[in-house]
Amino acid sequence: MLSLQEIAAQVAGYDANALPVAQAQEFIARLVPRVEGVEMLALRASLGRVLAQGIVSPFDVPAHDNSAMDGYALRGSELAADATTRFTRAGTGLAGQPFAGAVAPGECLRITTGALMPAGLDTVVPQEFVTVDGDAVLVPAGVVRTGDNRRLAGEDLAAGSAALAAGRVISPADLGLIASLGVPEVPVRRRLRVAFFSTGDELRSIGEALPAGCVYDSNRYTLWGMLQRLGVELLDMGVVRDDPAALEAAFRQAAEVADAVITSGGVSVGEADYTKRIMAELGEVLFWRIAMRPGRPMAIGRIESNGHSAILFGLPGNPVAVMVTFYAFVRDALRAMSGTAALPLPMLRAASSAPIRKKPGRTEYQRGIVRRGEDGQWQVAITGAQGSGILRSMSVANGLVVLDHEQGNVAAGETVDVLPFDGLV
Repeated sequence: MLSLQEIAAQVAGYDANALPVAQAQEFIARLVPRVEGVEMLALRASLGRVLAQGIVSPFDVPAHDNSAMDGYALRGSELAADATTRFTRAGTGLAGQPFAGAVAPGECLRITTGALMPAGLDTVVPQEFVTVDGDAVLVPAGVVRTGDNRRLAGEDLAAGSAALAAGRVISPADLGLIASLGVPEVPVRRRLRVAFFSTGDELRSIGEALPAGCVYDSNRYTLWGMLQRLGVELLDMGVVRDDPAALEAAFRQAAEVADAVITSGGVSVGEADYTKRIMAELGEVLFWRIAMRPGRPMAIGRIESNGHSAILFGLPGNPVAVMVTFYAFVRDALRAMSGTAALPLPMLRAASSAPIRKKPGRTEYQRGIVRRGEDGQWQVAITGAQGSGILRSMSVANGLVVLDHEQGNVAAGETVDVLPFDGLV
């Protein structure tokens, strides 16, 4: 296992006092381990879990050539190019009840969607294109070509081919795919265990009295919601006061039961230094000033207690900064620890409805409202004041305008990157 300093040496341009977002992301990607535990779950119980091993198709899907629609199966070579072709109906093939006889030249078969194609037949004419007169089926010229409307055996999955790759988060569509292969149980990685708590003497939990100068703790609720979307196992440790003994006990408990620990507060310059000191005493921790807004201060590293260790993410205390740093750094790290394949968050390109002031040399995440313009193109407007304590602005916004490290002022009408909230916050 590499030390934090050894990892830092691998990151080009590393500077803990002015760290660009991209370098911080690279450092974290090199730091975090992947959970190794694997368990077998019944198919339905595996929804939302991370696939530990790839799923291989045990047979061709579909298993046989079959019809893609209701109609008449025939030999495409027998269709006349410039005249109506007359066929004689030989019988009917149904899904699950294949036609048992042979279809002679000049004959066709009434067939339904999913029914097996008899030997020699390679084309299906949709029923609405033909005229039926007793056993005679009349097919006009040019309505189909040879091979149309036939599903080939193995065209979806060939026997022995990969159906799903390891690292995939199993979706409802995946459940159906796995079921179609007759697989009743799937191997998944154990859930990542994440402990989180807030620090600060000014914080109170919901239901407690609120003395002058105190505020209700919102960060734990935001973190709980964001972590729920990742399907991890959670331990909410509440609010921990700025007391060395209480902080040490909380960090030790978290390190002993969790794979990752997330804190909010206690890492900014000027705050009580208990949190930073306890972090450093219990492991190997770096304190960063990241070139970003909001969310400049952050702690990252490993903490240990009684032979157990956990990755530590010490986030700022301001509510908006917590959310921004979570999506900039923590989300992908937890997905990697869970064994999930890399899946960057989707970005939109939208035209800014007004100028945006921005200094090069830091990445900025500004709250925005994205909508379709009259021309059908995406447009985005900043929500207003962008202070990192204005939590309501995150509820009003439906996306973050992401202005990259080297970017300067944005003119009205200029396109910018937008990270949509849908499915995230």
